[in-house]
Amino acid sequence: MSVTDASGAPGSSSSQQGADGGAPPWRPYLRADDRGNGANAVEVALNEVRGKIYPRSVSGVFARWRVVFVLLTQLVFYGLPWLQWEGRQAVLFDLGARKFYLFGLVLWPQDVVYLAVLLVISALALFLFTAVAGRLFCGYACPQTVYTEIFMWIERKVEGDRLARIRLDESPWTARKLRLKLTKHALWILVAWWTGSTFIGYFAPIRGLGHDLLTLQLGPWQWFWMLFYGFATWGNAGFMRESVCKYMCPYARFQSVMVDPDTFVVTYDKGRGEPRGGRSRKLDYKSAGMGDCVDCSLCVQVCPTGIDIRNGLQYLCIGCGACIDACDQVMDKMKYPQGLIRYASQRAVEQGWSPRQARARLLRPRVLVYAAIITALAVAFVAALALRNPLRVDVIRDRGVLAREAPGGIIENVYRIQLINTSESSLVLQLQASGLPGLDVHVERQAAQAIELEPYANKLVPVVIRAPAQAAAPGAHPIMVRASGRDRAGNTVQRDENASFYMPE
Repeated sequence: MSVTDASGAPGSSSSQQGADGGAPPWRPYLRADDRGNGANAVEVALNEVRGKIYPRSVSGVFARWRVVFVLLTQLVFYGLPWLQWEGRQAVLFDLGARKFYLFGLVLWPQDVVYLAVLLVISALALFLFTAVAGRLFCGYACPQTVYTEIFMWIERKVEGDRLARIRLDESPWTARKLRLKLTKHALWILVAWWTGSTFIGYFAPIRGLGHDLLTLQLGPWQWFWMLFYGFATWGNAGFMRESVCKYMCPYARFQSVMVDPDTFVVTYDKGRGEPRGGRSRKLDYKSAGMGDCVDCSLCVQVCPTGIDIRNGLQYLCIGCGACIDACDQVMDKMKYPQGLIRYASQRAVEQGWSPRQARARLLRPRVLVYAAIITALAVAFVAALALRNPLRVDVIRDRGVLAREAPGGIIENVYRIQLINTSESSLVLQLQASGLPGLDVHVERQAAQAIELEPYANKLVPVVIRAPAQAAAPGAHPIMVRASGRDRAGNTVQRDENASFYMPE
């Protein structure tokens, strides 16, 4: 696999490897007429930032996969807030009540460890995908890529394919041009608004948002996030597009240290394709000393980031495979074998391996280590959730009074006990205390000592714990408060929490 050096000249991959023999860096490239000219190189870079890219539509295997992932990701994003579970929204992040509802699971602020583990698993999964197939996530499932695909589909339907859009933008303003532009942006804004509305539907019940929106009863934060997320979608997918991937996304910058010579990436087979050049299909190009590449530039025209994959491995490539589909179609027309541009590893291209031999190197040590760690964390995560005690207890001492004396030689300590029910079943609880002789628990402000806790409820209960004055010496003594009871199915639920009991002098 060839890469591009700092000056833009293609060279062998072995000459670009680091001193430790690792994978070559993914670097930007310069056009052939600008190599060696620093001033021209800077001007080209600035023009690329300012210039608009007009990707050409393409069909093929990888184009179909991109459509599948667009549909799947948007089905999940737009559909999840509308699902119901036990009479409530199945997925809801209720920040006001400090509850995260995930189907039958309810997470509280005390469950932040689960979120941390989930983020670690996601990060390791990204490392695994990158080690196996480079920027696979970027090309198929990244929100920037997905919404760019949606907006480009709308643009093609309204304004036409690549050449039609170029001619339209270069033409003077007419009634037709104004109509097409207004139609395109109206559809873009509609999609962006629906995306922003769905986004806030994850933080507020979505079934009431429509009524609140029509009656202008949305809260200030709801208005802000709906408009902000909608505007960001319209701006990023409609205007910035490849600039986000090329200049803003940090993933493109550090992915080069996560790939190795056995990572599958979009690759141009230089040994087979060069020297490139146009020719007739009737020409015996092998006898003429030509390679398979007909220099049609379709691989550049379909690229969403506007790069030329023939210049070698570049960090701007998002691995979407559009150039593969375009090149395979040209190879079919020329009756050449497919795969001039393909997913392959550096080692496979250099050593001429078959696809089967290249795939055999996928299960290498670093991939197995990533997979093993992810599997272990996932199993531990699921087990921890399955074995999680649905009852949480926090004992908070009343800071106003350490202890007080009651008639009959009794010492009282006052507490507030926070009870949290994370299950979808109501609980009936009793409180007990142990650690000192004669401890007695009395629940204040209610006649019955049994505490009923509704599903997903959080209740703060004032409690007095009493002990005989002769039960212990003056000072603080450790005790344990136990909340125990049964749910509607008759299952026993119990939680112990440590506290301290203070004996005055």
